[in-house]
Amino acid sequence: MTRQRFEAYMEKYAHDIESIRESAHALHQSVNQTYGDDLPYGYHLDMVANGVRDFGHLVCASEDDVLPMFFGAYYHDSMEDARLTYNDVMKVARGFLTEEQALLATEIVYALTNDKGRTRAERAGEKYYKGIRETPYAPFIKLCDRLANITFSCSGMNDHSLHMKEVYKGEMPHFLASINPHRTDDDRFLVPQPTVLRLAECLIDDMEREERNGKVWWHEY
Repeated sequence: MTRQRFEAYMEKYAHDIESIRESAHALHQSVNQTYGDDLPYGYHLDMVANGVRDFGHLVCASEDDVLPMFFGAYYHDSMEDARLTYNDVMKVARGFLTEEQALLATEIVYALTNDKGRTRAERAGEKYYKGIRETPYAPFIKLCDRLANITFSCSGMNDHSLHMKEVYKGEMPHFLASINPHRTDDDRFLVPQPTVLRLAECLIDDMEREERNGKVWWHEY
């Protein structure tokens, strides 16, 4: 889809997108979830949605998919962090979307919900990534989620931000390989190269060193 057409759809559905945004913000506020040291969790949700605004045209297959993509961005943590069930998410989605759109949106949220596990690796294991690879738009929304987290970590100077920057950098080759189904016949499953490059920008010094050493993971997607 062209950027111009995607922007036209965002303008057409601006009221609906804002309603979804406000609903998601209120949900995470209701469980007192924060982001970083003291930011409301909606700060993170807005960053993920901004990834959709910037790059959604690269993956969006039709007008009907615009709102489910934004719903997936705003509600991607609702089951994992805000205690909603699959049926809860579906009920919320039906308040904004058609039945078919609501199913797509809920499947995106479900795919992006971590598995039960004691460690980060267990919570995001092969079963988790398989679900992402098999769900339309889930690879892209997960990429936008990671872009938001890396951008935030790179902008901070405290010990936690510096630590998470190193964690994300170390995970990057495995992460990109895990979310990418390498399907060339369906844009809804794409892991767009421009988004990957944006994600890598805040790691630019490390990129340059790795490129000299022949490691170019940001060129492979």
